[in-house]
Amino acid sequence: MDSKKAKNTLKKPFFLRLKLDIKNHWQMYLLALPVVLYFAIFNYAPMFGIAMAFEKYQIKKGIFGSQLVGLANFKRFFLSPFFWRLLKNTLLISFYGLLFSFPLPIIFALCLNEVRNKRFKKTVQTISYLPYFISVVVVVSILFDFGKANGLITNIASFFGWEGGAVISSSKWFRSLYIGSNLWQHLGYNSIIFISALAAVDPTLYEAARIDGANRWKQTLHVTLPGIASTIIVLLILRLGQIMGVGYEKIILMYGPSTYETADVISSYVYRVGILDADYSYSTAVNLFNSLVNMVVLFTANFISRKVNETSIW
Repeated sequence: MDSKKAKNTLKKPFFLRLKLDIKNHWQMYLLALPVVLYFAIFNYAPMFGIAMAFEKYQIKKGIFGSQLVGLANFKRFFLSPFFWRLLKNTLLISFYGLLFSFPLPIIFALCLNEVRNKRFKKTVQTISYLPYFISVVVVVSILFDFGKANGLITNIASFFGWEGGAVISSSKWFRSLYIGSNLWQHLGYNSIIFISALAAVDPTLYEAARIDGANRWKQTLHVTLPGIASTIIVLLILRLGQIMGVGYEKIILMYGPSTYETADVISSYVYRVGILDADYSYSTAVNLFNSLVNMVVLFTANFISRKVNETSIW
């Protein structure tokens, strides 16, 4: 009788089924309402502003009254003398960040998983989490203090042969300082999800591996890593979907005219032309291009992952 009732329910129109579901589970919908409103107001409603990328936007005329210019703003960006520099800097910073900031939290979580002294393990975890709660402004202030002419980092670099003065003002050091400080700040926090995934690995698999003569290294290769492989793949796909998403907040705090060559990225350029120069149409077009590249990379990575190992986000 229950299966027959379920089939009859599925035959009803979608909105009628939704109405019945809300009536029966109104408490759950009430709990979800703040989240739905948040995304509707701050994520979906602003999407109407994408229209500005195809217009010569004027505040007094509004989005729907401004003159349409088609792809002129995109063409202007692609022909800009800054295009290749922005694209190169964005991709390089993202690539180096992915190369170092993605695998190191996994390695850190694996090392912590091998620690048997619980007090020591918790102490190390707590200390590694603390930098995450430091403001970006404070982190950049520390970098400026350590990277000035007589700062700690500059003195260490000088000991190894650096003769370029303050490293914070050097375009050659910008990426290293940016990625290194990001790694220091987020290493412990980013390892949390991997530590949680490691806790879910079946202990009997380790016992079976030990019986077969596997040492700790082989147990890691054949038990631990396969046990958290799906978590690693999903997070890697999400990270690839942000390949062009280098945030402007830390960049604009760190860079200056002397470091534009390696520091200027698409998001910082959007900030300058959109907020400082008030060129809303052009900045919207640049940011839309950035988002479209991220979306294409995300869909491509998800498709390849689904075909290769049947693990995907959707």
